[in-house]
Amino acid sequence: MLSKETLRYHHGHNHDHDLELGHTHSHSHGEEAESKDEKTLKILLVHWVNHNESHQEGFNEWVEKARILGKEETASSIEKAIEYMQKANEMLVEAKKHM
Repeated sequence: MLSKETLRYHHGHNHDHDLELGHTHSHSHGEEAESKDEKTLKILLVHWVNHNESHQEGFNEWVEKARILGKEETASSIEKAIEYMQKANEMLVEAKKHM
């Protein structure tokens, strides 16, 4: 089972994310209750958004540092990465709506 602890330490560094997802549901028209994979995917979609947002603070910090260092192209590229990450988050939120 994928736990909050597993998500916090999944790739070598700690992320303390709030994983409130609301309640799971079962369908009233005879379908089985949510599968383990479906529950896991719902958790992961929220986690990925939170994870990306946690990195955005660091990216913003390094945009400023790059500018101080006179590395405007580096700063601009990091800003573009932030924009792409925000777009990715929008798509992940959209995906969660369809669960």
